[in-house]
Amino acid sequence: MKRVKNASLLMLSALFVVLLTAAMPVSKPEPIKPENLEKAMAALKTASADGTISYKELKTIATEAKGAKLTLKERIGLKLFGKKITSKTDAPFQGAGKSQVIALILCALLGGLGIHRFYLGYTWQGVVQLLTLGGCGIWALIDLIRIITGDLQPKNEDYETTL
Repeated sequence: MKRVKNASLLMLSALFVVLLTAAMPVSKPEPIKPENLEKAMAALKTASADGTISYKELKTIATEAKGAKLTLKERIGLKLFGKKITSKTDAPFQGAGKSQVIALILCALLGGLGIHRFYLGYTWQGVVQLLTLGGCGIWALIDLIRIITGDLQPKNEDYETTL
């Protein structure tokens, strides 16, 4: 008797979950207007000038970018991922550019270990090169040529100093 009661309670709660989630309207988000995005990016740069952004500032910037009040889901996402968003700003990393000369030296000396890939920001490729010993040296040789020609750049940026 107790099993039947537990099973019926479980089925009833599952039914309520399905009904409550099915009743929520699905809305497509409106695209962000370019002028709102430009204003928000300018506000983000000024807010991150000291290297930190509070949740309140981030919420204001996101509201300006959207052009409307944030939904509960967007506010929760902003609260959860706010630290990752603020760590992607340029302010804390100004002046931390990569040198093509250092990348070349790392590739020439430790190319088989993929250390130059870690230096340039390509972590997964560095791990694969480390495990395969630079593709038996072939991958490291190709990377050496690509660094000399300037084809292999740091991830998401340019070299601060070149050859």
